[in-house]
Amino acid sequence: MHQLSLTQLSGVGGKVVEKLLKLGISSINDLLLHLPFRYEDRTRLTPISTLREGDKALIEGKIESCEVLIRKRRRLVCQIRDESGTISINFFHFYPSQQKTLLPGKRIQCFGEVTQNGWLPSMVHPEYRILRENEVSTVPDTLTPIYPTAQGLGQSQVQKLVQQAINISKRNIEITQDLLPEQIMQRKNFPQLSKSLAFIHAPPPDAPIEMLEEREHIAFKRMAYEELLAHNIAMREYRSRMLKQDDSYAVEFNQQIKQQFLQNLGFNLTGAQNRVLQEIYTDLATPTPMLRLVQGDVGSGKTVVAALSVLQCVASGYQVVIMAPTELLAEQHLKNFSNWFEPLGLEVAWLSGKVKGKARENVLRAIESGTTQVIVGTHAVFQEDVHYQNLALTIIDEQHRFGVHQRMALKEKGMKGGKAERGRKPHQLIMTATPIPRTLAMVAYADLDTSVIDELPPGRKPIKTVVIPEQRRTEVIERIRDACKNGSQVYWVCPLIDESEKIECEAAAETKEILSAQLSELRVGLVHGRLKAQEKEEIMQQFMQGRVDLLVATTVIEVGVDVPNASLMIIENSERLGLSQLHQLRGRVGRGSKDSSCVLLYKGPLSQMAKSRLQTVRESNDGFYIAQKDLELRGPGEVLGTRQTGTIGFLVADLARDEELLDEMQQVGDEILRDYPELVEPLKQRWIGDSSRYGEV
Repeated sequence: MHQLSLTQLSGVGGKVVEKLLKLGISSINDLLLHLPFRYEDRTRLTPISTLREGDKALIEGKIESCEVLIRKRRRLVCQIRDESGTISINFFHFYPSQQKTLLPGKRIQCFGEVTQNGWLPSMVHPEYRILRENEVSTVPDTLTPIYPTAQGLGQSQVQKLVQQAINISKRNIEITQDLLPEQIMQRKNFPQLSKSLAFIHAPPPDAPIEMLEEREHIAFKRMAYEELLAHNIAMREYRSRMLKQDDSYAVEFNQQIKQQFLQNLGFNLTGAQNRVLQEIYTDLATPTPMLRLVQGDVGSGKTVVAALSVLQCVASGYQVVIMAPTELLAEQHLKNFSNWFEPLGLEVAWLSGKVKGKARENVLRAIESGTTQVIVGTHAVFQEDVHYQNLALTIIDEQHRFGVHQRMALKEKGMKGGKAERGRKPHQLIMTATPIPRTLAMVAYADLDTSVIDELPPGRKPIKTVVIPEQRRTEVIERIRDACKNGSQVYWVCPLIDESEKIECEAAAETKEILSAQLSELRVGLVHGRLKAQEKEEIMQQFMQGRVDLLVATTVIEVGVDVPNASLMIIENSERLGLSQLHQLRGRVGRGSKDSSCVLLYKGPLSQMAKSRLQTVRESNDGFYIAQKDLELRGPGEVLGTRQTGTIGFLVADLARDEELLDEMQQVGDEILRDYPELVEPLKQRWIGDSSRYGEV
């Protein structure tokens, strides 16, 4: 689709283009999709005598007086009178030029919010326009759209530019060409795009403002539908292209090694684990790369499923990499995989940024030669100097920590440096204990097959969660004392209080000292991100072995740590944490047979969002329900960890609000790719722009 240049607009030069680029607007097409977030009704004049506090209204009258007052704070005050009454307008920031134009006797129109100032209604810094001497009084015939703006780019300037773009689109009908097939338009009763845009940018006076601002109007829904479709198609087209172009390793199923592993495991797999394993085995057996997301709530047994997937590849003579976002989680995987694989005579290599010198050289040599088959580590496993012999499977844990599209770069790395079979891409298994709401998965993970471990192992009990204000801290201390007397262990989590990790760790250290004094009979440990790996490991080992009663920690223990005897979790400053993080932390307890509890300590007053978060965690142990609420409260960028990159930014669509539109995306996407291939590129160009980012990072 041809993108029309912004310089075609009147009054747009280099400086204005720069400001528009800050809003993500690089063409006239983008300007049309720069939609209002609010509307104001200026279509009628309101008599001054009928104004009430909080009203937003357009008034017209004659300036009776205008003077600078010094009382309390210097301001310019004018009194405006119409046939029904008088109102004062106040300017706390004003210029001499304003005083020269706001003269008694002049007619003026003002729009603003009404406050009550003593006996007179008042407006502070209203928008205003002085009417010429014989000018006929007029008002807009549509609602006034209010747009997002940038520094140096005023509201009225954006309004005029959008209006110009609409006028140009009427002459260049290709810009607003309908890219949805006719049968979809009819079935959904969607208006044409040109009509939707005209309505959104200039709604009639009787248009439902609330519905427009909530983006529930059919004009917005029609655009959201097209945008979601474009994203879904782009991701699936990328997957389709990759599957056609790329070869992978066909892994033969080995029943013997699976049975050996299960015999040593000591417990039976759940039905959900067996189902997901079968899906993975089917993928691994094909010579095209597996792209599978495994979702499972805290404690559902994803790591065991990953281990059984690893063994199949190793039995076929291939290499596997398991990558985690933090040293602590990677170390936990190293411990688990080593314990499970040692009886089978299989060694697990460790690679992180902290492995240096001769030790690193030895690991790299073993990886390159293929003598090391299982490698566990952090981002270091994909650094430039790491070369694999025949990497058949990459397992990425807690993928949301890496950013949505980094997984695409990891696919490329797997095939670089392999000596035996160059050009083959590894299968990819992505695991998350932060369930992705179905709505989000259908768009953000449309290039992946999804498996869900929706069953907890037998005996896992729900965790009782209570929300307690900071003032009741003494009660919490007694609760810890009782729990430890009864043979349980306790976590006390100090979340990030400052952007500085140093300050966070200092706060945790201080908390440890205070709790040690208050609970002198208990053995109190401390773990945080600034400890050396060996120190961290020693403290965690002491806690796991029951030699530490109370572990004070930062959020480094959010994922991966498994201590069955820990049955009480205290989360301090819980109001500062997101829903999924609270749920993850809570999941560190309840891993044994004891009844477990989580105490959410908070400092008031709570914002409305903080109240909603704490209430949701208190009411539910269901990770998928919590993930859906997280999406509603925070939006997709926060949930996916892409807020800073804007990777999943939508112009119109909202995944929580537009959930019902997603139900048919898969089917309609199939239809477009199969029957209307000519619409694919225009759709991507309109809504995504350079869609190559779906294949590159």
